[in-house]
Amino acid sequence: MDSQKLFRLDGRIAFISAARGHLGRAMTRALAQAGAHVILNGRDDAALAHFEQELRAEGLSVERAAFDACDPAALREFFAALPRLDILVNNAVTMTVKPFAALTAEDFARTYASSVTAAFEAVRAALPGLKQGVAAAGEASVINIASMYGAVSPDARLYDTPEGQSPFHYGPAKAGLIQLSRHLAAELGPLKIRVNALVPGPFPNNPEAGLGQRLAARTMLRRLGAPSEIAGPLLFLASPAASFITGSALTVDGGWTAW
Repeated sequence: MDSQKLFRLDGRIAFISAARGHLGRAMTRALAQAGAHVILNGRDDAALAHFEQELRAEGLSVERAAFDACDPAALREFFAALPRLDILVNNAVTMTVKPFAALTAEDFARTYASSVTAAFEAVRAALPGLKQGVAAAGEASVINIASMYGAVSPDARLYDTPEGQSPFHYGPAKAGLIQLSRHLAAELGPLKIRVNALVPGPFPNNPEAGLGQRLAARTMLRRLGAPSEIAGPLLFLASPAASFITGSALTVDGGWTAW
């Protein structure tokens, strides 16, 4: 294959949940700029419409679908009406940040359900469309957005307060999502549907200066990740360039977890 076409997604249809998020915006642009028609998902229709207009003004092919991607019934209703899907990006998660002593069983259940269970339900609901994507393009790709805190625990010494660090119910849910990706890859591999996890590291959104410096110093590259730096890895996993990659967890953390 022409190396210039390895990362192209012309004619393919992608769906991304939490499309307006801190990293979601960069991932959405990466898919659309590579030629995919991207379905933007989120719960706030007005805000989603604004993002949709912004992308269309840039000449990108997008449409919005406002619903809660953590709601299995809403997922089933939406994907039942979608005839074809080539790329599914499960990016949404619901979480209330609380310190250790304040966490409840309901907090854990809600975060797990929005990360692991919702990703499973999205894949299962989208399976007919993904099969049509395989029939049209030869393969389909599912990408679950996890976190480095699904592999390592947060270092509390880096944070000013216990409330500031990654909460206890987030990392375990993301660890479950990484393992779910492996199980789904095994199940769907014979159907030519690839499933991988993308594992971002420190990409904080406007951190306080001191915290940002401490997080940056913890990476091998001595800096934080910029949202644009998640675009390439996402595009790689979505594209024909990764045609023999499934069941993997691609870590994008500046070397944080390699120490």
